[in-house]
Amino acid sequence: MIKAKAELNPILAFRQWHPRVWGYHLLFWLLLAILLTVIGEHTKSLLFSFLMEIINLSFYAGVVYYNIFYLIPKFLSRKKFGKYIAYLVVTIVVATMLKVVVFSLVHTGFDSKVWVVNQGYIFLALFLIAVASTIAKISVDWVTYQREKQEIITKNVTSELRFLRSQINPHFLFNTLNSLYALTLKKSDIAPEIVLKLSEMMRYMLYECNEKSVLLANEVNYIKNYLALERLRHGDHVDIQFEITGEINDQRIAPLFFIPFLENSFKHGLNHELVDGFVHINLNVEENSVHLNIKNSKPEAMPMAASKRSSGFGLANVRQRLNMIYPDKHELKVVVGPQAYHMDLYIEF
Repeated sequence: MIKAKAELNPILAFRQWHPRVWGYHLLFWLLLAILLTVIGEHTKSLLFSFLMEIINLSFYAGVVYYNIFYLIPKFLSRKKFGKYIAYLVVTIVVATMLKVVVFSLVHTGFDSKVWVVNQGYIFLALFLIAVASTIAKISVDWVTYQREKQEIITKNVTSELRFLRSQINPHFLFNTLNSLYALTLKKSDIAPEIVLKLSEMMRYMLYECNEKSVLLANEVNYIKNYLALERLRHGDHVDIQFEITGEINDQRIAPLFFIPFLENSFKHGLNHELVDGFVHINLNVEENSVHLNIKNSKPEAMPMAASKRSSGFGLANVRQRLNMIYPDKHELKVVVGPQAYHMDLYIEF
């Protein structure tokens, strides 16, 4: 809103420039005047030549800042190209006439006709300076716009990632507590061990998963605890396998990427199998990539109540995170077969 008002009000736009910026501009014109004085011809004293350069550059500066603070915001920014060109030409004509008059008065010992004859060159010089200032202004505004746009995109992505990540933790905790509740109702002896596993997993989620990335070794350890918890919960009648190939060193990955897939493999598979259910997981680790493959059994018929509860929240969540964190650096395939589910995920670090 402030920026929009500044574009409509030249005085407000003028005041928005930091004093340091004005200092740099003043220094630029001053150094330019000194340079032109040094390399120019001196018809009188050096001080007189310097003052003449100051007067000369004052007209250029006047055209530049009038163009930047008034003509461009009022006409060019609103795509009124015809009016902008007309007003710019009028401005330069007026500046040219004023410059001829001032220089004629200052150079009292010279014929004023010289300045009148050269006013075409004066007009051309002012016009070129004005065009250069327009190009500079458009370029600076474009760069500023792109930077602000990128900052907004980055903030939006960061906010969305935090929101998605904040949903993962309570989602997993909710599922685990449901399982723990069922075991306590049965007065199961493995309930205390599940509590310990859950405590270690929660410690990982609370203290390590707030970073943008975690060590792959820690994520794998989290998966092992998760699977150990599921083995305790389901007992010996199910086949849960986790195989790791390759070397895990100091590779890093965004936290809790694999858990939604593991959850789905149990939620849509073993949780509804009475016997002979299985979850087979293979993790292939390379120096710059990781490949996760999960295959789990599929029940002949999914209970209606369970089907309604299976909203696919975790999978939808992880798809969003993949697109934001690893754009064009991942591949995800989910295949629903007649007797099994098959998930294949490839990520480049």
